[in-house]
Amino acid sequence: MTNLKDKVAIVTGASRSKGIGAAICRSLAGAGADIFFTHWTAFDEASGNGVENEFPETFCEELKQMGVRAFHIEVDLSEEGSPRRIMDRVEETLGTPSILVNNATFESPANFRTLNKDILDKHYQVNNSGTLMLTMEFAKRYGIAFPERKDGRIINMVSKGPDPNNLAYIASKGMLIAITEPLSVGLAPIGITVNSIDPGPTDSGWINEELRDHLLPMFPMGRLGQPEDAAKLIRFLASDDSGWITGQLIKSEGGFLGK
Repeated sequence: MTNLKDKVAIVTGASRSKGIGAAICRSLAGAGADIFFTHWTAFDEASGNGVENEFPETFCEELKQMGVRAFHIEVDLSEEGSPRRIMDRVEETLGTPSILVNNATFESPANFRTLNKDILDKHYQVNNSGTLMLTMEFAKRYGIAFPERKDGRIINMVSKGPDPNNLAYIASKGMLIAITEPLSVGLAPIGITVNSIDPGPTDSGWINEELRDHLLPMFPMGRLGQPEDAAKLIRFLASDDSGWITGQLIKSEGGFLGK
């Protein structure tokens, strides 16, 4: 069984009980990692995915019941000081982290008729600038705290595909894909691996019956992806067993045919 005992993990974008972020937290906690998660209520309200107002506190207690330490923070990754604020709070409560899962995302549908600079900038601020600056802050502090260790892990959640109505989202996720390999080379000397996961369409609460009926025939395994599918892969990539895997885009999408 994967053993992450005594390791500290940051998981961004965990705000709903059925979301991928929550599944990742549970999976890592189940392997023994202490968990620090972020959430941003304003996006959940605007996106229509639903707001679970008591979720952060109740989820913290759920994780603690698994035998690990857990803390959280509400933070907008588009704000310039957010990466440092997150890292400061993690170090104050749990110590220096060795695992970072970049799961938080901004998504707002836009096609070639509706895409404008404001929409594009909002995607960039969260999915690229905020995410990458948190990654840099994480890597710098890991290198200082653990000069002899080689167990640092950065895992990005990404997306792709031919959806003409999600141009800004796919473009910004494409930037994370593009930086995965060169960043992995830059961080290898200080003992951090960098990988990206594409989970494909995942039934985390946003898929209605009409969309389910449309997507299901594209999954040759006969079911939609579940949050736990991505979480299991992340648990492996966070472990010592994955130490020779870096710079990779890994598709964990059950053979999804809607490329």
